[in-house]
Amino acid sequence: MAMERAAIFISAVFASHVLYGAPQEHSVSPSRQFVIYGADAELRGAVSNLAERTKADLLLLLRQRDNWAVPIVVNLQPEQANLPEIPPAALRFSQTGFGLKLQLDLTVSQKFDVSLIEREVLRAILLEVIYRKEAHIAAGTVFVEPPDWLLDGIIALAPGRDRGSLIEALTAANNIVPLETFLRERRRLLDSAGRELYRAYSLALVQMLIDRRDGPAALAKYIGDLSHASSEPLADLKSHFPFLVSDAERSWQFNLHRLRNFEISKLLTFAESERRLDELLRVKVLQANKPGKAAAFDELAQRKISPSEKMALSQLSRDLPVFVAQANPVLRPIAREYQQIAALLARGKRRAIAKRLSHVDITYKQLAARMSNIDDYMNWFEATQIKKGSGNFIDYLKTVNQSQVSAPKRHDPLSVYVDALEDQFEN
Repeated sequence: MAMERAAIFISAVFASHVLYGAPQEHSVSPSRQFVIYGADAELRGAVSNLAERTKADLLLLLRQRDNWAVPIVVNLQPEQANLPEIPPAALRFSQTGFGLKLQLDLTVSQKFDVSLIEREVLRAILLEVIYRKEAHIAAGTVFVEPPDWLLDGIIALAPGRDRGSLIEALTAANNIVPLETFLRERRRLLDSAGRELYRAYSLALVQMLIDRRDGPAALAKYIGDLSHASSEPLADLKSHFPFLVSDAERSWQFNLHRLRNFEISKLLTFAESERRLDELLRVKVLQANKPGKAAAFDELAQRKISPSEKMALSQLSRDLPVFVAQANPVLRPIAREYQQIAALLARGKRRAIAKRLSHVDITYKQLAARMSNIDDYMNWFEATQIKKGSGNFIDYLKTVNQSQVSAPKRHDPLSVYVDALEDQFEN
């Protein structure tokens, strides 16, 4: 997964570089929103990549363009033995004479927690979105931070994230917490098990909010309006998501029930995963007063698509992450790539999509061929090389032996000749 690779890379970079005494040079990220000070160029580049990936995942979820207005300064500082009280991450948000200032101080040590960095970077990005249009804020104003459930839910829904442990935590819970109660919970007061369940609830809530056709846009507006949020979090949600007005608790319970009944522990084999993915890629397009039709995924990438096809692709981009959780692990990167392509097509983004889709199609076919060869080899090895068999071939071998014993010998010239050759080779 992308997050795991980032964690390994950042940890490896730090392990091989000494930060003490490093000059305060800086790097600017590709979008130019993140200005990173401290450490060396390689570690600054790793943090830059993580920050840009976090922002890209958020923009993909909300289906928004990158219209940042306030830069975010990231300061990498080494751990100091004489100052153990320095927190691993501290976000400073203030109003200066030149406008808003966002600074994230990260203490870099051998116990570099990349997941913490990702969460704090996301917090900084969301704060920038919340106050982007409010450059002139009166001194002494209390800044409204994004709620914890929003941070945890967005991170859990990022492409390539393994959500198995969260679904398991939700399944193991004895009682389902009402929505209003959950919205008022304080994450920092929970123990480790409680936080895991909190993250599972956060995943369920954000997924519920974006599942509607206009869900991503409504969530983006909700984030943008958080600076004017009231002390009633459920009322704020209802004002931005009309479907919650009639019966918010029923929608919440239904969504949690759907996740709890998802059998995450039963992974599909590669063959089963392949069949299921092929079914999903035959996109089901609904038509008014007509039976639905199936459209080939690659065909939709080659032309302008209709509103009903956009809806079908949006549904596919939501179905594929669910499939990924059950799919054979080697097929998950392929499914994630299809999910990202489907999300872009649903937004009308077709630039370079044909080339990207062609590449993933080729990779998928090569992977399927390789897995078929591996399957054949394992069957051969099990049947011929393992002294103690698994029993999978007993019925087959028994049938072969019975056919050899029961089959009467033929006495035609060709059969007699073949039997004579067999006797010669055996002797």
